[in-house]
Amino acid sequence: MSDLPVIELLSAEAAEVDASVIWLHGLGADGNDFVPVVPQLKLAADYAVRFVFPTAPSVPVTINNGYVMPAWYDILRLDNVRSIDEAGLRQSASKVQALIRRELDRGIDSERILLAGFSQGGAVCFEAGLSFGQRLGGIIALSTYFPTADSVAMQPVQQGIPILVCHGLMDPMVPEFLGRAAVESLGGMGLTPEYDTYPMAHEVCMPEIERVGGWIRTVLSH
Repeated sequence: MSDLPVIELLSAEAAEVDASVIWLHGLGADGNDFVPVVPQLKLAADYAVRFVFPTAPSVPVTINNGYVMPAWYDILRLDNVRSIDEAGLRQSASKVQALIRRELDRGIDSERILLAGFSQGGAVCFEAGLSFGQRLGGIIALSTYFPTADSVAMQPVQQGIPILVCHGLMDPMVPEFLGRAAVESLGGMGLTPEYDTYPMAHEVCMPEIERVGGWIRTVLSH
């Protein structure tokens, strides 16, 4: 069972909730961070998508002098390979998988459950999604990296899972080459992620949001 507090929002007032998106925020943010994005995605009105926005536990973060803040895992050093607390990341991934199982228990088909995450949240989505034992609908990874690429216990059922990776070309926090490296790692696993870049820093922009909305509509139309 997941002990993460969540905010839930439906994309439409349709009678039937037909799909779910579990969306993870970045370091120092909370579940409110991406709530305003939902209407901007312009999803279909004839069925409802349940958006689930969990808030990470508050933990001391080494790179911020031990300051306690919402974080999916501790970051030890901001080097090119991102030294992190992998055990902490896997623990967060386990909690996200509990949220996936909660959606399954609420009647959502596993292939209509998507994971989305920004920065730290995206790294957790890679781990949680690829190691989950039932085929998921897709993974959206924004301005992130894949620190557990060499250790993730990828489940064969996730072969062919749709993946969208987006990154800012001027990102000073998570340099774009880390996004490219994530895409290369995914390719090495036999996956075929889509990769889009945008002229932005460590943030989201409207063209990216429109792209994500279109991608979700396409995935859920299958």
